[in-house]
Amino acid sequence: MNMSSNNSTEELLESINREIKDILKHSGDETSWEEQFAELMIEPLTEAGELDDGEICEYKRREIKINGYSYGNDIDSIDLFTVFCSRKSPSASISKKQIQAELNKTLNFLTKCMTEGYFNLISEASPVLDLALLLHERRNKLKEVRIFLFTDCRSKPLSFKELEKGDLKISFHVWDIQRFSQIISSGSKRETIEIDFRKEFETAIPCLEINDSSTDYKTILAVFPGEILADLYEKYNARLLERNVRAFLQARGKVNKGIRATLNTEPGMFLAYNNGITGTAESIVLEDLESGGRGITYLKDFQIVNGGQTTASLFHTRKKDKAELSSAFVQAKLCIINDEKKLNKVVPLVSRYSNSQNKVNDADFYSNDPFHVEVEELSRTIWAPAESGTNQLTHWFYERSRGQYNDEKAKLTPAQKRTFNRENPTRKRFSKTDLAKFENTWLQLPWIVSLGAQKNFRDFTVRLSERKGFKANKEYFQKLVAKAILFKEAEKIVSGQKYGGYRAQIVTYSLSWLSFFSYQRINLEKIWKNQGLSAELSEGIRKISETVHAHITNPPGGKNITEWCKKKDCWENMKELDIPIKLSDIATDQIESKGFRSSSPEKGIEGPDENDEKLITEVMKTPSEKWFEIAHWAKETDNLQAWQRSISFSIGRLMARGSKPSRKQAFQGNKIVDEVRKLGFPI
Repeated sequence: MNMSSNNSTEELLESINREIKDILKHSGDETSWEEQFAELMIEPLTEAGELDDGEICEYKRREIKINGYSYGNDIDSIDLFTVFCSRKSPSASISKKQIQAELNKTLNFLTKCMTEGYFNLISEASPVLDLALLLHERRNKLKEVRIFLFTDCRSKPLSFKELEKGDLKISFHVWDIQRFSQIISSGSKRETIEIDFRKEFETAIPCLEINDSSTDYKTILAVFPGEILADLYEKYNARLLERNVRAFLQARGKVNKGIRATLNTEPGMFLAYNNGITGTAESIVLEDLESGGRGITYLKDFQIVNGGQTTASLFHTRKKDKAELSSAFVQAKLCIINDEKKLNKVVPLVSRYSNSQNKVNDADFYSNDPFHVEVEELSRTIWAPAESGTNQLTHWFYERSRGQYNDEKAKLTPAQKRTFNRENPTRKRFSKTDLAKFENTWLQLPWIVSLGAQKNFRDFTVRLSERKGFKANKEYFQKLVAKAILFKEAEKIVSGQKYGGYRAQIVTYSLSWLSFFSYQRINLEKIWKNQGLSAELSEGIRKISETVHAHITNPPGGKNITEWCKKKDCWENMKELDIPIKLSDIATDQIESKGFRSSSPEKGIEGPDENDEKLITEVMKTPSEKWFEIAHWAKETDNLQAWQRSISFSIGRLMARGSKPSRKQAFQGNKIVDEVRKLGFPI
């Protein structure tokens, strides 16, 4: 399906509108249409390298508006999002005047936050307060702000003048529905990078062409001026490195520090010292140079698959250290592969085998991971049980690559599309980042889930690689769907509580605590069969969410709430809280006694077995009073870590109430006993 055509764009818009309606109808979501539209746009733009994930935080006042932001690796830059939705189909047009008015509202928000202490006027319960405080705190350090408008309308090609306020540059970017269609369409995850070196840099890149008719690709050896690579990174940023396996590490590793030192002190030696870069492209144009030899004048779909750190270091060193790059040159090996299917297959292998500067795990190469292929195949063949009150069987549609859902529908007749929509409702569609969110929440990693979709997915990929030989089968898929139902129902429950914000964080922390509290014994098999939760389990999640909300919105030292949720300490502290709920409150029929876990226990917290009971018995030999003494002594002497002191106090409190510590507490408790004995504490 060619999403650049008007028909395809309108089909995409209809699909988006239908999905948002479905989400708002079935989730009881308290968020607005614009927030849902922003959510749908952020993920594909992040995958395309345009953004570094994003946080949703809607705020509207007269001539002031913000819908979200992205604050990534570069601490001196930030992206702000605003949304305008007409909700019309076919798509409406939007004028430059309308666009400018929307952008100005977000510019007003930025200005007030940076110059007027606007955060004082925002409610403490509002998620936008984190952003307002961030802008105020960074007001003298920010160098670049990009303001994005996301709209479901069509606009003509436009350009807006960049603003300069002292050292701060403010640029404006418009993503209309036609431009989005190029990102979200089947097989198109990004806008192709095309570089005309003659037009952009008034030069050609000297090169040597290696001709070998026996291969499916062409090899070019070239030497790039450091200035040009820095300019390309400044223009395209992460998009230039999209096929690479790592993001820039901000000069933390020895390699990056070495690169920076060379550029600052001996730029002329850079070519000799540096390993260079490896790149790929779909096509290339060469010309004869007056000085002799050949030169590159054009590259289509240029991607740097090895040497991303080198490229980013050139830009950052020039920007931050004002380094002179005119005498710095970088050697490059380019593989020209003009077959898109081969390009997608070969590029990850080129990246894998050419990377040598830092260790790269095989897990980083997940584009066509067999696991995701298996889940995709299962999602197309396994029918979910009919929901209560209907006889309609449905699929939980796994979208391994963006656009698959719309792509499959595009091939169908109108009658077939109606059947497809009934059998594959949009509310039962989930992506690979959703899958990672469901799994890492169940594995009790809410602080990682809170980092954002892409970072959480990368973490899940690494964990998946550690489970050697793991295969997705029918049993796994049904458990996965049960976790999806848990997550989606929890979102609905939390929205109904009207907490005013932080829904994503409350949901992942609530379900992680439920997993921890129940030793992962929630009956996933029953959730799958019922395609829903019992009233008791839903009420249990509601009660848990109350404590979670109070916990995360009261960070120690008045920290930024969003950032607090990204810290492991937030979770460790959460586990020590007293939540007024018993396992029996959740309902005995929702606690698993057989089935899924008996044959395939998951990696994570398990129910206590015989060995666990021995650990618990052993730790309880130390009386509660002694555990309180350990906690007090450790604090006075500054022995043990803070979390160990906290566990000591928690064990004492549990035993004083006549309760047993958990398996995990017992495991750590026994280690604490051994440690304090070595330090001379009498037990």
